Amino acid sequence: MAHFARQDAFIWHGAGVPITVDMTTQGRGPLALLLPAISTVSTRHELAPLQARLAEHYRTVSVDWPGFGDRARPFHEGNAALMVRFLDDLLTHLSERPALVVAAGHGAGLALLYLKRHPDACDALALVAPTWRGPLPTMTRGVNKPWFKQLRQVFDSPVGKGLYWLNIRPWCIRKMVNEHVFEQQDWLNRARMAGKRQVPKSAGARHGSIRFVTGCYDAFIHAEDARAAVEGLNVPVLMLSTPHMPARSGENMQALGEAGNVDAVTLPHGRLLMHEECPEAVYRAIHDFMEQRAAAAQG
Repeated sequence: MAHFARQDAFIWHGAGVPITVDMTTQGRGPLALLLPAISTVSTRHELAPLQARLAEHYRTVSVDWPGFGDRARPFHEGNAALMVRFLDDLLTHLSERPALVVAAGHGAGLALLYLKRHPDACDALALVAPTWRGPLPTMTRGVNKPWFKQLRQVFDSPVGKGLYWLNIRPWCIRKMVNEHVFEQQDWLNRARMAGKRQVPKSAGARHGSIRFVTGCYDAFIHAEDARAAVEGLNVPVLMLSTPHMPARSGENMQALGEAGNVDAVTLPHGRLLMHEECPEAVYRAIHDFMEQRAAAAQG
């Protein structure tokens, strides 16, 4: 049975300026919070196919991260600690402890960091292609170079509008997604490309994007830190990956999957946005995981 998707908004004041964060609610039942990836083209809409499936069993809420999404965004100095504060305020706003948190990409790293500090905040956690280190820190093996800050200052300036414009041309977006984001080279058709291009066109989009690229939203520096965080959790953890991940991201996911309390499942297809490209397979893995946990709890 199809469930109506309701669009809503949460005005968040934790960054020093009011930020309107868009949310989509769909389905009935226990709460499932869905957190999208963080990137130049990521929004909660990438979770829509997966959310529609989960809505058969849960009251699902998908939410944009502050500084991202497809609406105009006021400038603020975003970082991982601020995102943890946002999750705290969001869960207070929702007034219900999630039975399930599904977090993708960099959203997974931030969810993991949040649960490290709030270990009883949900009943189960599904990490979908989890990452926790931005593109430039990944290239420098976790070293925070002084020019990262200088690059942010350039992109924040009026000159940065032109530089950002060059980086969101269709050929640039297609190159990025074909190399890192989607396994199927033809998945990003004309209609999907048009949707992706609307995201970075939003006023203020470059500020969050350059902070993601330069590591401001990195939850951890090294894979060992992420693994230690997940090993300290009190909730069951599912981690989904595929053999087609970018090399360094794949290495980090493999290291995380070796944690004793992680149920690591390798799906055959997809890359960093596997939840958007292969929603049925991701849904099936999450559903089976939750069914197994429920059966184990009943003895």
